[in-house]
Amino acid sequence: MQEVYLFILTFLLVFGIYELFVVRKEKKGNSKKKPVEVRYLEARYQLDIKKLPYKQLLNVISFVSSFDIAIIVTIIVFAKSFLLELLLGICLTLPIILVSYHFVGKIYQKKGKRKNVSI
Repeated sequence: MQEVYLFILTFLLVFGIYELFVVRKEKKGNSKKKPVEVRYLEARYQLDIKKLPYKQLLNVISFVSSFDIAIIVTIIVFAKSFLLELLLGICLTLPIILVSYHFVGKIYQKKGKRKNVSI
């Protein structure tokens, strides 16, 4: 039961931080650069960001990133030694993030938000 509380607390904390520093910054229009997650989705899945509701995309990114970090923290808690925690953290971070953004990119591709790319 403690792991569930840890997951929820981690998710809410990271989600709040993302909302403050990524989404709210973009709503004010102070951002000169796009977040790295947006640039990754745009490059890897040829998404046309102009066709997307940008604020909704930022909310999806903050949700997915928060979920990823909460999953990684919850899994790491089950490890018994510091070295195993460190190894799990390093090995799980990139695959979990890539898989989750793969799903996000594919969902937006199926919605028809893809650039007109000739092959």
